[in-house]
Amino acid sequence: MSGSKQSLADWTTGAEAIVYQSCTACGARQYFRRSFCVICGAPDPVERRASGTGTIYATSLVCRAATPETRAHVPYNIVLVDTAEGFRMMAHGDNDLAIGDKVSARFARFAGRLVPYFARTKP
Repeated sequence: MSGSKQSLADWTTGAEAIVYQSCTACGARQYFRRSFCVICGAPDPVERRASGTGTIYATSLVCRAATPETRAHVPYNIVLVDTAEGFRMMAHGDNDLAIGDKVSARFARFAGRLVPYFARTKP
């Protein structure tokens, strides 16, 4: 991610996409954008779009609004997803998700922002 390199648009910029980085030196994958690989320190990891599929690692149902903007969404589920690409991310998800469920992402509005939202994959 050197100064002249263009970043891929993702949900943090309003696009319906999840972007991760892959290290060309060691192959490690990381979700949060950095200018270096957090495993080996190599510069300029490559950005890639994720498939939006994965498995639920953890889930937490939020029953008390943290802010006035989130009050309309209570109860809502915060999930940790182990993605098919090999990184873990936090997102929103259906309230009935359980650890081990296979999921896929769509994008939804939450408190005025576009966020990844995971639902159980149809068999």
